[in-house]
Amino acid sequence: MKKVNLKKLFSVLVSLMLIAVTAITLTSCTEKKNSQTPETVVPVADGTDLPETSDSVSENDTQITVLGEGKTQFLFNVTHKDGSVKSFEINTNFKTVGAALSSLKVIDGEEEQYGLYVKTVDGETLDYDKDQMYWAFYENGNYAQAGVDQTNITAGATYEFKAEK
Repeated sequence: MKKVNLKKLFSVLVSLMLIAVTAITLTSCTEKKNSQTPETVVPVADGTDLPETSDSVSENDTQITVLGEGKTQFLFNVTHKDGSVKSFEINTNFKTVGAALSSLKVIDGEEEQYGLYVKTVDGETLDYDKDQMYWAFYENGNYAQAGVDQTNITAGATYEFKAEK
């Protein structure tokens, strides 16, 4: 008859229980998105429609401001210099993230040799020469491989600017 090592068996059982608890926790944290939020828009002289007052949707205690009109939708987050985060649901027909955000006046900057150098996001301007901070652009949680004006929109993706040193 084979002798069972109780310590080893106990260790395996505890490990399996931890894996099960982790799996249950992760699957219970999924978010449901409300895409039925209407918004008020006003025509502007250049032909684009901008929100007169944007609607906010509360999603798990996070306020999401809905901006724009269009068939393509993505989430846009801004992590400000003070660490606060603001989230936007962007609806657009533009092809690039930069065009969509610029048209809604969420970002602003200067056209440089390598594309748009974003200096202002959600009304906050960073000046690298003064405080050594800049706006870092992320796509789905990873540092973006291209500039905001060269990044094609993927429906449902999450884009973000973070104030960084």
